Amino acid sequence: MDKKENFMSDNALLYRAAIKYYDNRLKKYDIGYGQVVNLMMIHEHPGITMKELSSSGSVDKGTITKSVSKLHDAGYIRIEENNLDKRSKILKTTPKAKDVITEMYLARKDWWSHLTSDLTLEEVDQLEKTMHLLVKKAIEEPTYQNHFRIFGFQKLTLLDYPGKMACTLFTGGCNFKCPFCHNSDLVFLPENMVEIEQEDVLEFLEKRKNILEGVCITGGEPLLQAGIVDFLRVIKDMGYSIKLDTNGSFPNKLKELVEEGLVDYVAVDIKNAPKKYNKTIGLEGYRLDSIKTTVQYLLENHVDYEFRTTIIKEFHTENDMRLIGEWIKGAKRYYLQNFEDNENVIQEGLHACSLETLQSYKKILEEYVDECEIRGIEERI
Repeated sequence: MDKKENFMSDNALLYRAAIKYYDNRLKKYDIGYGQVVNLMMIHEHPGITMKELSSSGSVDKGTITKSVSKLHDAGYIRIEENNLDKRSKILKTTPKAKDVITEMYLARKDWWSHLTSDLTLEEVDQLEKTMHLLVKKAIEEPTYQNHFRIFGFQKLTLLDYPGKMACTLFTGGCNFKCPFCHNSDLVFLPENMVEIEQEDVLEFLEKRKNILEGVCITGGEPLLQAGIVDFLRVIKDMGYSIKLDTNGSFPNKLKELVEEGLVDYVAVDIKNAPKKYNKTIGLEGYRLDSIKTTVQYLLENHVDYEFRTTIIKEFHTENDMRLIGEWIKGAKRYYLQNFEDNENVIQEGLHACSLETLQSYKKILEEYVDECEIRGIEERI
C-alpha cells in the first residue's frame, strides 16, 4: 500500500528500528534499547540520582525506575544512599558493566554510521543541527491554534458560488473519510502542509471588496473549525456573501451561523442513500441523525441552499437515486456531480459514470426536487 511520507510515521519507524537493532546487538548482555541511554548516563556521570536521570531524558519516573531495576538486577549498576539527600538514591556502574559499556558505545557508533552512510559530511552536520533544534522544540510546551485555519486559497472562482464572482477558502480536517474524496491532504493534513495566514486572506478580501461578491468556505469540513464564527463575522462586516460547504454532520453549528446571518448559501453533500452512507463516507457504524436534522432544517428554507451528490460508478445505482429523492423530496435544487479521479483521491480504482447514466439519474431525481442539474461535464442538461 502506497503512503505519503510524514514525520510522525518516519519517526516511529526509526524508533522501532533502533529498538530492534540494540535489542539484537546487546542480547547476550541481557539488556536492550530501554537500558542503553540510562547505562551510558550512569557511566558518564557516576553518582547521578534517579531524579537527575529522569530529567536528563525527559522520561517519567516509572519508566526510569523500571530501566534502573533491570540494570541493577543484571549486576551492571549499584544503588547507594545519597548522603546529601536521604530521599534520593545515587547510581554507579559496577566492574561487571565494563564489557557491556564498551559494546554499547561501539553499537551506538555503528548504528549512526549505518544511518548516515549515504550522506555527505555536510549533510551529516546539517542533520545533527536539525535534530538538535527539533529536540529543543519537542521539549518546549507547544502552543495550540484555536482560530479559523486555512490550508487552501483559490482567489477567483466563477463556479463555486452560483451567480457570484467569489474566492474559495479550504479548511483542514474532516470527520469523514469518503473513498472518492479528491482532497485527501485536507482530510489527513500532512505535517508539512502549508497553512495560509488568516491575516493574508483578510488583507486580500479587504482589497477586493468592490470586485468579488462572495466567499466560499469549504474543506475538509469547515464546521470543525473552532474559530469559524469570529472569522465569518469579519468577512460579513466587509460586505461579502458567504457560501458554506458542509457534510451536514453539525446541524447545531450550522443553525448558529444561519441564525446570526453569517451564511447566505449552504451546500450539503448527500453522499448516498441512507443504508449505504457508512460505506460511502468510509466510516462503519456512523449514525445519520445529525445529517437528517441538517437536511430537514434546510428543507424548511431557513437559508438558500443546495443538495449535491458526487456520483461514483462503484457506489451509486438508480435505486439509490430514488431513495435519495424520497429523502430530500421537495428540495429546491439538487446537483449530480460526476466523479473526477486524481492522484490525491483517498481510494484508487474508482470510476466516473457515463453521461447516459447521469442523465438517467437526473430524470429520476426530477420527480422529487424542483431543480436538478448535472455538474462535472461540459454538457449541461
